Amino acid sequence: MKNTLKNPAVYLMFVLPTVILYGLFFLYPMFSSVFYAFTDWDGLNPAKFIGFDNFTKAFSDDQFHVAIWNNMSFLLFSVILQVPVIIVFALLISNVKKFQGFYKTTVFIPSILSTSVIGILWGFIYDPDIGPIAAFLKFFGVEPIYWLAESKWAMKAILITNAWQWVGFYIILILAAILAIPRDIDEAAAIDGATAPQRAWYLTLPLIKPIISVVVMLSIAGAMRVVDVVLVMTNGGPAGTTEVMGSIMVNKAIKYGEYGYGMSLAIIIFAFALVLTAIYQLTFGRTERIEY
Repeated sequence: MKNTLKNPAVYLMFVLPTVILYGLFFLYPMFSSVFYAFTDWDGLNPAKFIGFDNFTKAFSDDQFHVAIWNNMSFLLFSVILQVPVIIVFALLISNVKKFQGFYKTTVFIPSILSTSVIGILWGFIYDPDIGPIAAFLKFFGVEPIYWLAESKWAMKAILITNAWQWVGFYIILILAAILAIPRDIDEAAAIDGATAPQRAWYLTLPLIKPIISVVVMLSIAGAMRVVDVVLVMTNGGPAGTTEVMGSIMVNKAIKYGEYGYGMSLAIIIFAFALVLTAIYQLTFGRTERIEY
């Protein structure tokens, strides 16, 4: 047995299947996508190399400019508004004595639902004729609002829907970090006369800073790759005002057969996510190791 374990071929036998699967389903698609991004390819005929024309086309397209801004809207909404709300709810749930498990389950349920289900559900909520929001506004004599059909409301409606779906997931992450803090630390601060808000601000938040940094990075990455909720709820409408980079990529590649152009958009999305997360990590995301 000892001689067998000393044989490098034994280790290679166990590692090789994983390496093959990794190369087949990750490395090959990645490198082939990079290749096709520089071609004019419809998925059927031979690819024609066109250099950087796809990238030039993307950044000269006014619709793509709108999509970039919409992705930035997702990012700003997530980091500036969503993250503080997540932290507050996590702090509130952590201080609940009874039914804490019920609250954790309740906030987490939306994140395990299919985005298609979420889109249909909120499409009904936003419905100007039979939706609950319309009924509430009608009770106060307010005319129905066409949330998903009016340019000034459609993007805001999608932002709220997306936040509702993922806030619970991030709450659970931060809540786990809060509950991991030894109770002795909080009790000692309470004995010294610190109030609950003071303990939350000066004690809990600094101790969970690493997980907050992770949540912000996940929010940035999620804002760059968002696509499904847009396709389900508006498909980029009305008049392209809710297009995001991902929806343009999907429509160009799948709907119009411009696979080469779609691959170039995928690389641009990846580059945006990589650069933004790197900038955050090098500026605000640096955290020291915390030991209790």
